[in-house]
Amino acid sequence: MKHLFVKRAVAATLAAALPMAAFAADKPESLKIGMTAFLTGPASVFGVPARDATEILVENINADGGINGVPIEVSFIDEGAGAESLTSEYRRMVESGGAEVMLASISSGNCQTLAPLAEDLQVPNLMWDCGTQRIFEENDYKYVFRTQANATPEMLASVIYLLKTKPDFKTIAVVNQDYAWGRDSWDIFSTALKAMKPDVEVVAEFFPKFGSPDFSTEISRLQALSPDVILSTSWGGDLDTFVQQASQRGLLNSSTFVLPLAESSLERLGSALTDGHIVGARGDHYFLHPERRDDADFQAFMKQYEEKTGEVSVYPVFHASQAIAALKTAYEKAIADNGVDWPSEEQLLAALEGLEFQGLGRPVTLREDHQGVEAQLMGTSVQTGDYDFATLENIMIFDGAELTTPVGEISTEWVGSLDAGFIDSVSVDTYEN
Repeated sequence: MKHLFVKRAVAATLAAALPMAAFAADKPESLKIGMTAFLTGPASVFGVPARDATEILVENINADGGINGVPIEVSFIDEGAGAESLTSEYRRMVESGGAEVMLASISSGNCQTLAPLAEDLQVPNLMWDCGTQRIFEENDYKYVFRTQANATPEMLASVIYLLKTKPDFKTIAVVNQDYAWGRDSWDIFSTALKAMKPDVEVVAEFFPKFGSPDFSTEISRLQALSPDVILSTSWGGDLDTFVQQASQRGLLNSSTFVLPLAESSLERLGSALTDGHIVGARGDHYFLHPERRDDADFQAFMKQYEEKTGEVSVYPVFHASQAIAALKTAYEKAIADNGVDWPSEEQLLAALEGLEFQGLGRPVTLREDHQGVEAQLMGTSVQTGDYDFATLENIMIFDGAELTTPVGEISTEWVGSLDAGFIDSVSVDTYEN
């Protein structure tokens, strides 16, 4: 196959001279897409579920006739192979592998690297999981869209839930991974906390190395300090290890843990995560979603996924579902809006602007800055005995638009301008479980 970037450049040149309708593309034999995810290493606890979910979702779409008769073919790139390999494989998949759309990535650092690369390659890229808010606050992109929320609504939901359920706490400590996500998420959380409850004292800030196998030093310090609340926005194997070691040493009995990403760890943590700790889902993602669990399509997918993997669905599965839903909805919209059998790249990009779509949670909308607006689900851990792991009670689902930094503003500055009145101003739906 000839390099697609040459074809893209030719199309861009011709676009200046011919009407948009003239650029309906030839209907391909298949729609080739690429997806990056951690398939090896500790972070594979995120990437492998997303890959498995994507395969199911694509199989279901193809079984229903594809997109206007065109089946989807998906190939995967392992983020666990390192940044150099990732960028090389990403470029290869676009330039010579035939990928017309890319889905990238899990790591915030990788998203910051691949977003400008996607722009250079002129390939539509759906950021399907990474959390850093910096992508669209610091840059403008034509080809890059995010099909889920960023760190700001995720952290604001965590702060508001904490202040609603435990308003009298006085001290807090943080244990976050030492890289972009760990630092950025704490910056937003701490700024929001200071704005809404300024009398809280931060007694310790720990940033252990990403992938650390031992948290004994941090746990010993935390036991000595005995903070009312311990925050950790860590994820994957790091979060599992920290909570398991903290549980073994009784730290969960003396402090309330706030774990905004722990929904994805519930099954792996088993009995280690005891009752009474705050759990987030990076969106409204939960295999027992109170608004979706009785829907036939939701139940059918949950059954498919559990039969394929032997596990319950976690938030990377939901994020994958949103990216695939956005892809399918955008192509169908571009086809309908332009009266064509298959859209051009420009027609696809136009369809993505302001797009509303729905995966396994509530509907998501892409704003004018290409940031997804997504609801946020929070709950409290409880060991009911119905499962071999904690589930959630006292569930709150917050409106995503009210928690997302306005277009053109910087998250930390906007969050810092809030006050205690914001807590009760945000729309929220509450469920017992």
